[in-house]
Amino acid sequence: MVKLTPEQQGMLCTTEPAMFAPVKGDWGRQESTKLFLAFVDSVTLHSALAIAWRNAAPKALAATLEPEAD
Repeated sequence: MVKLTPEQQGMLCTTEPAMFAPVKGDWGRQESTKLFLAFVDSVTLHSALAIAWRNAAPKALAATLEPEAD
């Protein structure tokens, strides 16, 4: 599970429905997103984890790191 913004969750679940889905119920409405590891390639997994980390990291720490170019 990764926690994404509503925009990130919507984009990933729409473009890669085999890899991502909102968690059912209130958790999913609060941006908790399931990753289906059997279907996620390593590049997509790394990207999703990095996005989720930046979302959760303290803002000062996240601001010190350059976002990766995709």
